[in-house]
Amino acid sequence: MGFGSQAAARAEEFTDLAVRALRRAGSRGVLQTGVPGPLGDDAFGVGDVPHDWLFPRTAAVAHHCGSGTTGAGLRAGVPAVGLPAVNDQPLWASRLTALGVAPDAIPFRRLSPERLGAALHAAVTEDSYRRRAAALATRIRAEDGAAAVLAAVRDHTGAPR
Repeated sequence: MGFGSQAAARAEEFTDLAVRALRRAGSRGVLQTGVPGPLGDDAFGVGDVPHDWLFPRTAAVAHHCGSGTTGAGLRAGVPAVGLPAVNDQPLWASRLTALGVAPDAIPFRRLSPERLGAALHAAVTEDSYRRRAAALATRIRAEDGAAAVLAAVRDHTGAPR
């Protein structure tokens, strides 16, 4: 679970919120909230950890819905809980919900342990999120996005293939 850079100034507050939400959901968690180390028996705070390593090892990923984090979560094939705050984050959060890999997003300004706990519980217990996330990850891994971009540039510029 991570809140992006918006939580940095209030790391202790958001760590407490996240731990309380995990307990409401009956889950354990790895938190990227800015407070490192053990956070009780059910949570552990970490610094920067590669998403492509961490996310596939989780039951779900709760995040701020930046484009990179959203993409890493989709490639990992696990359900998401969107916590958008600014810029393009609400767009990516709405896509996660529309794709069926996440319950309704919780805008950052409406975040509470109760809302987050309920969304986490839904993400890890409702099998439809996991099935859709796994199926979408399979499709994403089968794509060669760079080749499609290269072909489009070549078509546009007239460069040889």
